[in-house]
Amino acid sequence: VQLQASGGGLVQPGGSLRLSCVASGFTLAEYAVAWFRQVPGKGREGVSGISDRDGSTYYADSVKGRFTISRDNAKNTVYLQMNSLKPEDTAVYYCAASYYSGSYNYPDPAEFNYWGQGTLVTVSS
Repeated sequence: VQLQASGGGLVQPGGSLRLSCVASGFTLAEYAVAWFRQVPGKGREGVSGISDRDGSTYYADSVKGRFTISRDNAKNTVYLQMNSLKPEDTAVYYCAASYYSGSYNYPDPAEFNYWGQGTLVTVSS
């Protein structure tokens, strides 16, 4: 059972990146999935989540209107499209999967069962 996060990198302010979270060993469509981010000295912040039941989504106020979470069940993958990136978006981004369907909304790290390894996003000119 594994989650593999990828797609991070260095981007200029205003640019875009797409993060991918690929599952192996289990069916990601059966789990709520969220993206968290973390900067040194702070806890993990839930930035976006997607339901396993009806595709409902959650976005933190800080990313609303700029980030989009989506699923491709055929590829066992969840994406996070990040547009209009700002320097304050710089962080290590983690994807996580939860047995509990409601976990996608205001995601709490303690409710997630499987974690990807993290991918670094740096927004800088």
